[in-house]
Amino acid sequence: MPAYDAILFDFDGVLIDTEPLHYACWMQVLAPYGIDLTWEEYARRWIGVSDRAMLHELAPLAQPPVEGAALLEHHPAKKELFRRRSLESQPWVPGLPGFLASLHGYKLAVVTSSGRGEVAPLLEAGGIRRFFGAEVFGNDTPRLKPAPDPYLRAAELLGARTPLVVEDSPAGMESARAAGFDCVMVPRAREMPSLVEATLGRGAECGGPGRQPPR
Repeated sequence: MPAYDAILFDFDGVLIDTEPLHYACWMQVLAPYGIDLTWEEYARRWIGVSDRAMLHELAPLAQPPVEGAALLEHHPAKKELFRRRSLESQPWVPGLPGFLASLHGYKLAVVTSSGRGEVAPLLEAGGIRRFFGAEVFGNDTPRLKPAPDPYLRAAELLGARTPLVVEDSPAGMESARAAGFDCVMVPRAREMPSLVEATLGRGAECGGPGRQPPR
């Protein structure tokens, strides 16, 4: 028996390198408010955080400051901009379909804080949706990452008892740990297959090379 019976993948930054695109879309939409973050600032603070939480915390940085509700009004515009640009570029991890096919002994799920309307079309366009036995999107649980709800829900849908979580953000890692699941940290999407294969080969827990150590 393998150490794990399922693999739960985050989406952005794990299966597909869309985080820079999310950043570019947000900066375009928020430019009229004078909000101008560097990529480093965005990556350090906002990757893995829900859009609602991010916008409420960015609101005081507007010039002049605004309420979070004012920025939330632009959320649909950002989602549509991201949808169009992501379908045009589709920056998938190289060899992703073959890698997912090689995991035939494991139940697979996608677990993301992004909305179904953003992610599902990309899964379809990339020809990989068929590999996943469960999908958990941003509105599918009462609480988002870093709460454990999304990963607990995915495990429930798959009937998994010992899943491995694959994440790229501190919020996602915290969510996995709170759910009581082992996890592998992916610093760059293109490194994901090799890191997952190494982890499955060793049955390692969080804390080994390339992983977020437990708190």
